[in-house]
Amino acid sequence: MTQKTRYRKPVNRFIKWLLITAGSLSLALGSLGIVVPLIPTTPFLLLTAACYIRSSERLYGWLMSHRVYGKFLHNYIEHKAISQKVKIWTITILWITIITSAVFFISATWLRILFLVKAALVTLHINSFRTLK
Repeated sequence: MTQKTRYRKPVNRFIKWLLITAGSLSLALGSLGIVVPLIPTTPFLLLTAACYIRSSERLYGWLMSHRVYGKFLHNYIEHKAISQKVKIWTITILWITIITSAVFFISATWLRILFLVKAALVTLHINSFRTLK
């Protein structure tokens, strides 16, 4: 990590346990969001980092040095950017999942349109971030 991180410890053990639990649940949801396009990955990983930094130096260090999560968080926190590879992967999986759902699993036309609009908005949001090469 390029900058020193100031760890703020929780007041008591219950708060520490609560933050670790919330961070771990958030990490699970963020991990699921990597493969399920409608679950947002970034907010959950940022929440995980916030919970871990306040509860456990060890877990925060693990998260920030993780080969997948660490790169992603570092790029987002330091550069407010997403790598080109992550953008392409995310948008591709998003559209494959949405189109497959719309064609094979959804019969209501209005719901198909809603899914396609949601996918278009998520694509715009992802593309709104700077791209790291």
